Amino acid sequence: MAAASHRRSLRSRRVLVVTAAAVAAGVGAGVVVMNANASPVDLYHQTLAAKDGWAASGAGTTGGAKADAAHTFTVSTRAQLVKALGSASDTAPRIIKVKGTIDANTDDSGKKLTCASYASGTGYSLSAYLKAYDPSSYGRSKLPSGTQEKARAAAQSKQAKNIVFKVPANTSVVGVPGTAAGISGGMLQIQNVDNVIVRNLNFSATEDCFPQWDPTDGSTGNWNSNYDSVTLRGATHVWADHNTFTDAPHLDSVNPKYYGREFQIHDGSLDITKSSDLVTVSRNQFTNHDKTMLIGSSDSEPAGKLRVSIHHNVWKGIVQRAPLARVGQVHIYNNLYDVTPLNGYTTQYSINSRAKAQVVAENNYWKLPSGGKVSKLLSGDGTGAVKGSGNLVNGTVTDVVAAYNAASSKDLKTTVNWTPTLTAGLETSAKNLPTSLATTTGAGVLK
Repeated sequence: MAAASHRRSLRSRRVLVVTAAAVAAGVGAGVVVMNANASPVDLYHQTLAAKDGWAASGAGTTGGAKADAAHTFTVSTRAQLVKALGSASDTAPRIIKVKGTIDANTDDSGKKLTCASYASGTGYSLSAYLKAYDPSSYGRSKLPSGTQEKARAAAQSKQAKNIVFKVPANTSVVGVPGTAAGISGGMLQIQNVDNVIVRNLNFSATEDCFPQWDPTDGSTGNWNSNYDSVTLRGATHVWADHNTFTDAPHLDSVNPKYYGREFQIHDGSLDITKSSDLVTVSRNQFTNHDKTMLIGSSDSEPAGKLRVSIHHNVWKGIVQRAPLARVGQVHIYNNLYDVTPLNGYTTQYSINSRAKAQVVAENNYWKLPSGGKVSKLLSGDGTGAVKGSGNLVNGTVTDVVAAYNAASSKDLKTTVNWTPTLTAGLETSAKNLPTSLATTTGAGVLK
């Protein structure tokens, strides 16, 4: 992506970013983009506005805006999506318009695939796996190994080849308005590439048929799954905007338990790991999910990366990681957190700052149910920082950091080593967020 051409595009058109709700509030919200002559830029060619979070840094994020006709696709099936994405090493700008809901668990002819389809021919069966690694006989000191673990890994590999979609650099993947556009059961993998836009898509039912048992995970072991709906690994300049993420229709409440632990088939909604950098996450809805957004997969990730802006999102029915931040400089502002229990999902915390993360959390709004504790809205390991200001709980200005620290033995640090400057659209008051974000976030809003 050429920095000079991006600067020319910004100079050549005066950008006005508005919504009806934003006009009333006197702030820009980024739904319609018009040039000086008031003619709209179509949704598929829209680029991230100047100063709109970390992804606007440097050359900014333009995705596939410069795609030619040969690299502009409309897709409605898994096979069409795979063809449109092409090779992950092909950096030619491309626009992929997703029309309707694509079922990732289908073959090239459109035939439905199931967990049994992926297990076929591998020798894996859940009953055999459970018998082989029962802690009462196998023990709890080592990971599973042997015939059934190899079979599980083989079945998981078959599923991954079908449902993981690798996104090349300079790509915009955008849902066609009015078509309930989205991906069911799949994962967009944005790995070691630059300049990607993902907008107006419903991500649902991203499920791992073959979770691995880890008896050493915690005091009683855990079932761990693969596949985030969208995963960033070593990616830069990524804008995720106006998407909806949900476990539905298979919610965690119906997961069985084996060895006394939940058989967890869901991983993250939108994870930003492996030194990804310069990311803006805006106006999405995250709902009905446990471990939702991980920023940094390890406490040992190097400093200087994992710079992420998270603004004007709705988090509802989220258990944890909204987000969990490690190492980086993270700006969290103008988000709505509804921590009322929903469909069996009960909040443990919203924001977790650990591994020396430098988080600025300002002008967010928490809806806290009767009996809920402000001290439970944050979490940390004693090394992370959260500089909080202007945050509201049920409409009242509340120092959520002080509330957490008063109840915790591992205090969050209250000062950070940076000052956000890429803050286009920042609202100085959170009081209107429950109303404004109800109609301006998630897939299906953009036209």
